[in-house]
Amino acid sequence: MDVSDLLTEAYDRLPDLVRAAVDGLRPEQLRWAPGPGANSIGWLVWHLTRVQDHHVADLLDAEQVWVSGDWAGRFGLTADPDNTGYGHSAAQVETVRPESAQALVDYYEAVASRTGSFLAGLRPADLDRVVDESWDPPVTLGVRLVSIVDDDLQHAGQAAYVRGLFEADATTGAGR
Repeated sequence: MDVSDLLTEAYDRLPDLVRAAVDGLRPEQLRWAPGPGANSIGWLVWHLTRVQDHHVADLLDAEQVWVSGDWAGRFGLTADPDNTGYGHSAAQVETVRPESAQALVDYYEAVASRTGSFLAGLRPADLDRVVDESWDPPVTLGVRLVSIVDDDLQHAGQAAYVRGLFEADATTGAGR
């Protein structure tokens, strides 16, 4: 298996996880959090998509998908390219208001499509290119791509977990 196929395999696991986390949920259910200050399903999926969009756009030296259309409007936000959710306070988490589960899936699919095209063209030597010199040691393309997919997979798992808590919480009216 070559490096492009390996990374594609890892990233291609995310779309099904994203869909499973949000499928069938109404907007108010996407905003449900298991407790004060906790992240909602919608915020987690939005954030993992924002991180991938932000970082891959940076690697491509291109505009983020987030700012090329009405994505932000579909989440009740402005198209601030620096707003990825990193460091959000509980109040900021609550401002992420996806209009629907489909908005989350659509945004993720748009980002994943661009990421997939990027990954398809990678060669092994590309992974050694330094993409961020602000760290010691400097971050290579390979390390950055692993970091992105690692972060996204963790947040997809968190979204699935929060969904399980939501479905088990009889007070939400979502009981099985």
